[in-house]
Amino acid sequence: MLKYFIKICFACCFFLGNAQNKPIDTKPKDTIVYKQAYGLRVGVDLSRPVTSVFKDNYTGLEFVGDYRISQKYYLAAELGNENLTRQEDLYEFNTTGSYIKLGIDYNTYSNWYGEQNLIYVGGRYAFSTFSHTLNNNQIFNSNRYWSPDGFAEGITAPAEYNNRSASWLEFVMGIKTELFANIYLGGSVRLGALITRSKIEDGAFNDLFIPGFNKVTDASIFGVGYNFSVSYFVPLYKKAKKIKKEKSAPVLETAN
Repeated sequence: MLKYFIKICFACCFFLGNAQNKPIDTKPKDTIVYKQAYGLRVGVDLSRPVTSVFKDNYTGLEFVGDYRISQKYYLAAELGNENLTRQEDLYEFNTTGSYIKLGIDYNTYSNWYGEQNLIYVGGRYAFSTFSHTLNNNQIFNSNRYWSPDGFAEGITAPAEYNNRSASWLEFVMGIKTELFANIYLGGSVRLGALITRSKIEDGAFNDLFIPGFNKVTDASIFGVGYNFSVSYFVPLYKKAKKIKKEKSAPVLETAN
């Protein structure tokens, strides 16, 4: 009986020794795979309809959208139309036209579990077609002898300048945050730089406003814009979130 008891003790010691040689993984294993939603987000810019209500000389509408192509990158686009009438000291003009902006956004924000918010930077290539109507103008002349109380009268009948076009690049910074399920409120600021625009013929009316770009001056090619949007996200499919692998710490060997 004693012989069997000794054999059992030796067997237990053998198994315990082998178990202690195997490394013990103290890190818990997360078996839940979180899948993020991918799809199309479409909406409308709120700033242009609000401006249209408070300013009689302006009407505008812009649709916005983006499509998620990876964990951080989104294809983005804006499509709009603007109509502006401006009265200055020397002239009154009307500009109307449409524009489209295409580009990509990069989300710099690391969302918590279940979030789909964005703090992004991006770029756009934009193109606009428009026309001007010069309703009336006065000719500036520093010699006021013949017209001491005003400037000499130019045209009185409206003059139209059609088939105008312009293109520019935009740098974009913005945010989009989820207010309710799949409903997002967003805002962005934009800095544009003109690339091309239609050549101005001798005596033609200069471009002072380009739909989608904003004000234009001869002294600068840059323009500034903004938008505030509300949009709805249409989820099309889900994809597992990529998890960065942690680098294992190097094992230090001690000399015996």
